[in-house]
Amino acid sequence: MADLESSAPRWPALIQRIRARTPARLLVSRAGASYRTQTQLELRQAHAAARDAVRTELDLEHDLGSEFIRRWKVFEVSSHARSKDEYLLRPDLGRKLSEDSARTVLARCAQNDDSDLQVIIGDGLSVTAVATQVPSLLPLLAELVEARGWRMGQTFAVRYCRVGLMNHVGEILRPRVVTLLIGERPGLATAESLSAYMAYAPRLGHTDAQRNLISNIHARGVPLKTAAERIANLAAQMMLARNSGSNVKEQLTGPDSGPSLPGDQ
Repeated sequence: MADLESSAPRWPALIQRIRARTPARLLVSRAGASYRTQTQLELRQAHAAARDAVRTELDLEHDLGSEFIRRWKVFEVSSHARSKDEYLLRPDLGRKLSEDSARTVLARCAQNDDSDLQVIIGDGLSVTAVATQVPSLLPLLAELVEARGWRMGQTFAVRYCRVGLMNHVGEILRPRVVTLLIGERPGLATAESLSAYMAYAPRLGHTDAQRNLISNIHARGVPLKTAAERIANLAAQMMLARNSGSNVKEQLTGPDSGPSLPGDQ
């Protein structure tokens, strides 16, 4: 029997170049009214990866590595959500630290106005993204923070974390800028996409209007080096303006900067 996949159409060079630049499934061929076998298998694989990314529990040693944890002294706390199911069903519970976690953060992090940038690692809706991007992104960002002469707060990780949790952290630690590195909701293109939500002096009650976002941080999106530079540059803009969100427009300087679209996780 002839290989059915070999009969797929040969696209013009222009279309092939377009398809090579995006993981989106553009102009996929079909067999009658259905996807071809290879396309169907790829979709099932991507769907399984997305489900795994959402359902997987954060494990610091496994996901970030023992060397990374020792170097950055990363510790883990949790939101008010008590399980993955509760986290998915009750987004509100992921927007505030539990009482025990709040006490732990206060005890292990500097509570003063001298901290310029506080980085939080949140599992969000993709532990896969956190495990893939954060171990390389945080050192790049730390180098830029040091080069600017800023003081970086103690980094910690939050289990069952939603974007609004950065308001609670801002309230109790009071750094100048909070950056939350959190796994994005996975789609059928990639489950490894990380977001960096940022806010100047976030406080309880603040909304998306007071936040900025650098999204699509992954191998085929915003490169890690570019992401680190954008985070540092945007933090500098916030400190200068003493503001963030809709009042601060990110100054993009390179072709790999990528879009930043606000929205809660």
